[in-house]
Parts: sequence; C-alpha cells; structure tokens
Amino acid sequence: MKPYGHQLNLKKKVSYESSKNSEKIFIINIKLIHKIFDTINISLLVLIFTLFSLSFDSQRKWSNIYKNLSKTRAINNNLIDYISKIEEFYISELESINTYRKTKPEDLIYIDKLQEKKESLFKKNLSSFFEGFSVSKYQRGY
Repeated sequence: MKPYGHQLNLKKKVSYESSKNSEKIFIINIKLIHKIFDTINISLLVLIFTLFSLSFDSQRKWSNIYKNLSKTRAINNNLIDYISKIEEFYISELESINTYRKTKPEDLIYIDKLQEKKESLFKKNLSSFFEGFSVSKYQRGY
C-alpha cells in the first residue's frame, strides 16, 4: 500500500477481491445455465419418449384398422362378384321369359301314356344270340 494523498491505494486488494467475486458469480451463472440446460434436456427426452409411445400406439391402431379395411374390401369384392352373378342370372331369366310365350289350353297336346314293354333279360339275351347266328356273327368251326 502506497499512500496517495489522503487516500490509500488499495487497488490490488480490491481487484483481487472483485475478481474473486466475479469468479464466484461466473461459476454460479455457469451452474445455473447448466441446470437450465439439464432441465430442458430432460423435459425434451420426456417429451420425445411420450410422443414416441403415442405414435407407436397410434401406428399399431392404424395397422389394425388397415387390416380390417383390407378384409372388408375383400368381402365387398366377393359380394360384388356374387351380386353380378345374381344380376346375370336374373337378366337371363328375364330374357328367357320374353322368348317363351304363355300357353293356353288349346295349345296343349295330350298324349296317352304308352305302356312300356317289359322284356326279361333272359329273352333279350336269347334273341340277340339267335340274331348273331342268323347274320353269321358267330361262326361254326373253320
């Protein structure tokens, strides 16, 4: 310390104390900034994981919905095929109605039922055997 007029020169001591205080303030500021960044990082990680789980869940739901929609589309395609086959059948029936005319009693021809001749199997085979001899189907000897 050097006297300078009526005042003492405390420059070194003040600058040392002020630098020490500024270092403390600087360290406190850095710690505060680090805590703020840590808090922001943690909150961002929580937000990311929350959104990830929500998106994963919604993706799973969408996949199930898409699978159900695909099944429904396949069923609808089958129904459309069935409907088109039914329409084709009904259209052909309607066209066939136009080609046939309705009959009247005068148009009908009544035929008496003919009785079928019942011939025994033995007689049938015997007659075919005799016919074979008469047309030389069966030859005798050389």
